[in-house]
Amino acid sequence: MGMEIERKFLVRSDRFKEEAAKAAHTSGDAGVYYRQGYIPTISGVTVRVRIAGQQGYITMKDRTVGFSRHEFEYPVPKEEAEQMLELLCSKPQIEKHRYKVPYAAPSANGVSVPMERSLYWEVDVFHGDNEGLVVAEIEVPSEDTEIVLPDWVGQEVTGDKRYYNSHLIGNPYKNWR
Repeated sequence: MGMEIERKFLVRSDRFKEEAAKAAHTSGDAGVYYRQGYIPTISGVTVRVRIAGQQGYITMKDRTVGFSRHEFEYPVPKEEAEQMLELLCSKPQIEKHRYKVPYAAPSANGVSVPMERSLYWEVDVFHGDNEGLVVAEIEVPSEDTEIVLPDWVGQEVTGDKRYYNSHLIGNPYKNWR
């Protein structure tokens, strides 16, 4: 059984793109295009179908308690994920580019240094009905893990359901203003 312990923040600048490109050893856009939808349930369990780049996934998550929830994710062929998105998932769907940025904290001399190789910021730049929303998430090993925020990370929104991808379908960012 997988456990997801995640913190979520708003992003205040696009400086993360430089760090993502550097980590991916590219000079251009290092983001991966995601399309995802949700299969309606009545149990409170979230069932997500996602295509990330050229790979499909199906994921089930239970209710969040604190920053944590159980998560089960399985790869599926991209073609099957496309069919599930069309036939089983609610509309509209989430479209975004995701950027991976290695977690780093400033050292005594002000230079950022990697803290733990297994931690990454995942920064989602939303499109469509959620255009303008940019959110950074970091999965941590425990709820009491202390993290140092890079200067491009802003207000914490962990636990604010408006920012859950599954809620953005029914209440997209364009309707918030």
